[in-house]
Amino acid sequence: MKSMRQIDAMLPLAEVRDLAGEVRRLFDDLDRARPLDRRLLPGVFSPTLDARETADMVEIVLDLPGVALEDIRILIRGGVVIIAGAKSPPNPAERAEASFHLVERDFGRFARAVRLTGAFQTAMTAATLANGELRVRIPKLEERRGHDITVPVRRPAGP
Repeated sequence: MKSMRQIDAMLPLAEVRDLAGEVRRLFDDLDRARPLDRRLLPGVFSPTLDARETADMVEIVLDLPGVALEDIRILIRGGVVIIAGAKSPPNPAERAEASFHLVERDFGRFARAVRLTGAFQTAMTAATLANGELRVRIPKLEERRGHDITVPVRRPAGP
């Protein structure tokens, strides 16, 4: 297995600023899909993320318990995978009838970005959400650099 040089989960601040517009558009898309009374919370949380590489692909795994499938958006642009979404709080009526003794769970919007370097088949990316885990699998293109290529020499065609 190669080293993790194919994946860079920490983006420079300038690149984060460049991606802010894309993240805003993803959040706007999520808002349009919700009724007015269930719009996204302004709070932000950061779900835990693993990025791993195999010989065939890069896989990004996020812990997203309680996040609905329709509340997730994934965009790959310029070698950066952006995963944005929202986790809705419990029904407000339920919360009004209870006294909380401990509150630790996060709700609201989230956005995570992972930069990829190398050659990938991004059009073949697949994402699944099961058991509270989002898995994004991005297949690699076969590395062609460093392979020996024999080039035949021919005479030009003609008289």
